[in-house]
Amino acid sequence: MPAKIRVVIADDSKLTREVLRTLLQEDDGIEVVGEAANGREAIDLVQRLKPDVLTLDIIMPVMTGTQAIREIMAASPLPILVISSVANAKNAFDCIQGGALDVVMKPQFNATSGADLARRIRVLANTKVMRNGPMRRTPESSPTSSLLEPTGQRTQFSRVFAIASSTGGPQALATILPALPSSFPCPVVVAQHVAFGFAQGMVDWLGSLCPMPVHLVTEAVCLQAGHIYIAPPERNLSINRRLQLVLDEQKSGDIFHPSCDHLLKSVANICGLQAVGIILSGMSSDGVQGMAQIRQSGGVTLAQDEASSVIFGMNRVAIESGAVQQVLPIMAISEQMQKLAGGWA
Repeated sequence: MPAKIRVVIADDSKLTREVLRTLLQEDDGIEVVGEAANGREAIDLVQRLKPDVLTLDIIMPVMTGTQAIREIMAASPLPILVISSVANAKNAFDCIQGGALDVVMKPQFNATSGADLARRIRVLANTKVMRNGPMRRTPESSPTSSLLEPTGQRTQFSRVFAIASSTGGPQALATILPALPSSFPCPVVVAQHVAFGFAQGMVDWLGSLCPMPVHLVTEAVCLQAGHIYIAPPERNLSINRRLQLVLDEQKSGDIFHPSCDHLLKSVANICGLQAVGIILSGMSSDGVQGMAQIRQSGGVTLAQDEASSVIFGMNRVAIESGAVQQVLPIMAISEQMQKLAGGWA
């Protein structure tokens, strides 16, 4: 019989700890081995009990979750899941930057919440806490021969960059996007799986890191060079023939929010040779079909490599399916984006 996944829960609310413990222990493969009421207690329990996963609130007395994460990741690294309220969404992504792997909303006391929480714990328990690999040189790309021109916009750009990511994606985005200059001559559109209510916090967090402006798409908007657009989890995002980003209703069977495939397929259909698809760390295979379609349409496809991925999942499937032309360490992706955009001589 396989060993149970050992979890420590850190939250200053006794009621929240009780809910989390009850939900997790509904799964026979998970055991809650300790509970902490603040960040300092969480550090002590991690060092003493050596759990497989730590769940952590952000706002706690004595020491906050953000402070605790930085100490834990420096001394005793392990997978950390931030469980927080929407009010602390931006702080939750500061925790991601500090080393936490994922963020979710505090669950309701029901079977659906419990199953989703247990699934995330299982994924994280099997995740090796990774460091970024070294940068390596990448081959030059062929120049593009035409420009895309959005209706009603004077700004022209040679390519549209579409990024798909899931678990581990925020960490990757926080490496790639801040390395792009404010003069980056193309738009970047991102479909990142994110918990409902946390998208604006992620946008605010990325916006504080990036030279380019970062927008959460809440209505139809024309693409502009030098801007980053983030899909909301409540709707799917696509591009139309006017080079506008539009919000589409999700289908009842959609598992991932937002859908990476939905965005990438539309970019393939509209942009063709001028499309660049990038698939990053994440579980599942969402985005693989869209990457394949971009390659089939003559666009360029890149994937984050295994060594720098928190979860080598969706990018692995894309690579193995033949949808990816170049596999790059995370530190080399922004460099290649600038080459493809014509930003370098």
